Amino acid sequence: MSIVQHFKNRYASTQEEEYSLEEYLEICKKDPTAYATAAERMLIAIGEPELTDTSRDSRLSRIFSNKVIKRYPEFSEFYGMEEAVENIVSFFRHAAQGLEEKKQILYLLGPVGGGKSSLAEKLKALMQKVPFYAIKDSPLNESPLGLFDPGEDGPILEEEFGIPGRYLKNIMSPWAVKRLHEFGGDISQFRVVKRYPSVLDQIAVSKTEPGDDNNQDISALVGKVNIRMLEDYSQDDPDAYSFSGGLCKANQGLMEFVEMFKAPIKVLHPLLTATQEGNYNTTEGMGSVPFDGVILAHSNESEWQTFRNNKHNEAFLDRVYIVKVPYCVRVSEEIEIYRKLLKNSSLSGAPCAPDTLDMLAQFSVLSRIKEPENSSIFSKMKVYDGQSIKDTDPKAKSIQEYRDAAGVMEGMDGLSTRFAFKILSKVFNFDTAEIAANPVHLLYVLEKQIEQEQYAPEIQERYLRFIKEYLAPHYVQFIGKEIQTAYLESYSEYGQNLFDRYVTYADLWIQDQEFRDPETGEILDRASINDELEKIEKPAGISNPKDFRNEVVNFVLRARANNQGQNPSWLSYEKLRSVIEKKMFSNTEDLLPVISFNPKASQEDQNKHKQFVERMVERGYTEKQVRLLAEWYLRVRKSH
Repeated sequence: MSIVQHFKNRYASTQEEEYSLEEYLEICKKDPTAYATAAERMLIAIGEPELTDTSRDSRLSRIFSNKVIKRYPEFSEFYGMEEAVENIVSFFRHAAQGLEEKKQILYLLGPVGGGKSSLAEKLKALMQKVPFYAIKDSPLNESPLGLFDPGEDGPILEEEFGIPGRYLKNIMSPWAVKRLHEFGGDISQFRVVKRYPSVLDQIAVSKTEPGDDNNQDISALVGKVNIRMLEDYSQDDPDAYSFSGGLCKANQGLMEFVEMFKAPIKVLHPLLTATQEGNYNTTEGMGSVPFDGVILAHSNESEWQTFRNNKHNEAFLDRVYIVKVPYCVRVSEEIEIYRKLLKNSSLSGAPCAPDTLDMLAQFSVLSRIKEPENSSIFSKMKVYDGQSIKDTDPKAKSIQEYRDAAGVMEGMDGLSTRFAFKILSKVFNFDTAEIAANPVHLLYVLEKQIEQEQYAPEIQERYLRFIKEYLAPHYVQFIGKEIQTAYLESYSEYGQNLFDRYVTYADLWIQDQEFRDPETGEILDRASINDELEKIEKPAGISNPKDFRNEVVNFVLRARANNQGQNPSWLSYEKLRSVIEKKMFSNTEDLLPVISFNPKASQEDQNKHKQFVERMVERGYTEKQVRLLAEWYLRVRKSH
């Protein structure tokens, strides 16, 4: 199917369908969604959650204490926001059940660039998925059930069509009242349309922004008189009124109020009556106008605090349902956010060296979490990410202890994802000859940016300390291991020789035999064998050589039995592998001829260097990055 045909079909599927009032009531009989509230339709659009038993995943079990958590596929791109999403869904669930939330404003509270607007956009997109029914030509999308009297008609509607009494609206709009009089009370002349909410057409979805104190009045919410119509109608006639306000357009849907608490308090009053009583007044003294929708607001914390501290606003505070949207405090999820942003940019195909996104995510998270007492903030960051660090840091606390000590406002300040992404853009474009990112450029750009931002001295000092104390040393280790691994692969023969020799010596030492070198005929006694073994063990700091030798020999003998009597690969036994690696690198000089980019002395070194570069490229680096990072590593190693 062509894209054009696909578009036509999609457009056709959302067009209005028209029914008589009787036909509409018959639909209600079969399909309860025909009279569902906005909150109920939102729940249908969100869909059922997937239940994840975190006890089956070691990382998640540490983060969520083995609980079963709900994850909603519709919000799968909102990484690390499980709690905020669950709170939003429970607001709609309770509102759909007709509980107190039905009368409240859903308010997303969080720091800048933390995802409030994205959540709001997502909710508006979801609102468009499920259609609703309205009186034809009504400027307010009002429900056909508003035509009936709850007291008189309610019991009949429930008995004949199964429509519960709570769905009957208590008032008709002034526009519908005027039509009813024109029809001489013949309610059957009203037609009903099935419509899809639409952001583009402002049908049941609207957006309102605060103006300034001088020029904003309530007409942004409730509409105003249409001057052109005053030639034909009196000022309080519904047909002379323009129902253009946010509340009018969002009836039976969702109204988003951006930066709500920047608006003057007088402008917010219609919201109170709209949510609490299900109707509000116009500017022209007509009858009240019905409202049956959801009001979604968001703003930054400073506006909320100012508003909350003003005693005059108490009536309002009680009617706000707050959902906190903090920054992500888990490194793995923060990396996913960067990947998502990169995917949607032209940098999606640009090379990004391993550990670049990890380092940026670590820096962002460190800026957002509170410094713990008697424990390192770097350890706390790892615990929040679900890593097990009992072996490496015995002082580390459990995730719950860290959370309790930090308090409920953790994650509400620090560096935003927006800031991090701007940093990333600079890193990708740092090298004029190659659009690519690597951690060494990232460290440089971060440091420069922190100095330029002119933070308060203690914040600047803290951020620079994160770089010097944690990120840079951590990266020296990381790139060292990358270089060594690529170097070792090109030296795998050397590693295997060391391994085989160690196993032979250890076996003879255990059996208390001497060693005769088959090539030179030289004989080593037990003391000499011990010296040779120690040359390999000492650099790795093996504290109990006797046990270690026994362990290795036992492992190799077992492995030989399954390997036609041959020694296994030197990489197969993790403990001895790391011992051999340390022996190989106890002397950095061995590395130099292979990894440095200086002219090579011999053809053999040249080939090894070429193999080393190829292996680094396989690991995700560009050739230019290999050169930059290897040179940086050698320079940093010297200075330490």
